[in-house]
Amino acid sequence: MSRPRSPSAADARLQDGLVVSAHGRHCVVETPGGERVICHPRGKKLAVVVGDRVRWLPSQDEGTIEQVVERRNLLYRQDEVRTKSFAANLDQVLILVAAEPEFSEHQLARALIACEAEHIAPLIVLNKADLGVPFARAWARLAPYRAMGYAVLGLAAKPRQAVDVPIESIDALARRLHGRTTLILGPSGAGKSTLINRLVPGAGAQTGEISQALNSGRHTTTSTTWYWLDDARASALIDSPGFQEFGLRHIEPAQLAAYMPDINPHVAACRFYNCTHLHEPGCGVISMVESASSPGAINASRYRIYSDLARELMAGR
Repeated sequence: MSRPRSPSAADARLQDGLVVSAHGRHCVVETPGGERVICHPRGKKLAVVVGDRVRWLPSQDEGTIEQVVERRNLLYRQDEVRTKSFAANLDQVLILVAAEPEFSEHQLARALIACEAEHIAPLIVLNKADLGVPFARAWARLAPYRAMGYAVLGLAAKPRQAVDVPIESIDALARRLHGRTTLILGPSGAGKSTLINRLVPGAGAQTGEISQALNSGRHTTTSTTWYWLDDARASALIDSPGFQEFGLRHIEPAQLAAYMPDINPHVAACRFYNCTHLHEPGCGVISMVESASSPGAINASRYRIYSDLARELMAGR
């Protein structure tokens, strides 16, 4: 019988930390006291992302991450070439879209599916409520998502005129973020930077400090950043790029329907246990898709999204 390993001197020196920015093999770790230290993971197989709780070993001017505490979840995307991790240990994901430019429903669906797969609550926010007709059109496009039970909010992060529709104020949105760690995702033009600056007045300064630290010597600027929303450090907002393309190669084709709340309830009615819901006779899903002649429980555009994604995932296997 092997004896338990005795704690080494190095173990005794390990400190707790939170990864608040990451780029390549370097990251910034925040201590419980609020100090921020540049660190790099020990070995090539130890990968860290923003939101990770870690155990790290101080050195003269930087630190070495020795352990990553077990994650509650990890939001990531995967295409044919690579895997991109957004953040870990999230309570919710704020998906920001806008009335203009017109948002991609496929892109929105991909982000929601990734959240469902990791059991992370999504919050859909439609920005630019002050644009009137374009906002009303975009709000109507989100009706299937409200019907599925997703939280969908209207917002004018930078109002240019009076708003005559019921929307969420910045303060009310901040209350939804209170006590939670929230990742914010949004395509170009949705107003993500404006919203972050409204929620975190010092966001630009915080980003600059991290970038300056990482730019010293061999380090490069950060791509994902953690912002505290309150002095008590109980609420956090994580900004990450990479929403333009959202690969789902890590999702098994057979599991796709389970991650779409409007599709999943009808799977049990399929005649065949291995139904793909694309062409089989007696498919419980296809029978519930709305048509020009009859209403249905599944929106036709949502079923097209399912079909496109299912074929994409099957082709990649």
